[in-house]
Amino acid sequence: MNIFDLKKKVAVVTGGAQGFGLDITKKFLQSGAKVIIWDNDERELKKAVKKIKNKNLSKQIVDITDPESIKNAVKKITKKSKIDILINNAGITGSTIELWKYDYKEWKRIIDINLHGTFNCCKEIVPHMIKNNYGRIVNIASVSGKDGNAKASAYSSSKAGVIALTKSLGKELANKNIAVNVVTPAGAKTRILNQMSKEHVKRMLSKVPRARFLELNELSSMVCWLSSNENSFSTAAVFDISGGRSTY
Repeated sequence: MNIFDLKKKVAVVTGGAQGFGLDITKKFLQSGAKVIIWDNDERELKKAVKKIKNKNLSKQIVDITDPESIKNAVKKITKKSKIDILINNAGITGSTIELWKYDYKEWKRIIDINLHGTFNCCKEIVPHMIKNNYGRIVNIASVSGKDGNAKASAYSSSKAGVIALTKSLGKELANKNIAVNVVTPAGAKTRILNQMSKEHVKRMLSKVPRARFLELNELSSMVCWLSSNENSFSTAAVFDISGGRSTY
């Protein structure tokens, strides 16, 4: 297992209490970073911190759909430290039903968390990175944001938006020492699958040429490299990790 040098780096990982976010957090800690995990689930946050038991790990209860919640959290961090790395991982899938059957409030909630949440976090943290002339931002999208999944129009649309946001922000920051990239994973065995019907999960897996789910460490390794000094040139780019499902 490769370990990247993240010593003296401070990372914020949204949705860091479970799934992709928790595994990325563990990888960052192994690589020497200090990590602050953001989540709106206090119980899961406490469980994560208790389970990992690392002096370089801390937590904040943050609602990424609320700009004030983010502003307050960033203010607490930057009073004592800097923010070198931002991982926008928090997200939900929502119901697996046809677009015309979607409840408007649920559609809006999915867009608010997945897309607006990513925007809110970038908007608040990027100015600190510009001030420090250093930053690495990795947004966690999905292969469904590239291909579109039937009966997942809200999720697919939100992740397509995250991909476009990444390309725009990466170009806006290209003349600075700040890299902004997005990864597009296929499905993995995380709790997010519990939000989907068994039929939908089966259909997702059938599209993957490698015929298996993504392993958490496979994603976290890619994210770790994108968050390191070694990634000194790639920005505004989409990094596919879909097991051959998407080849562009």
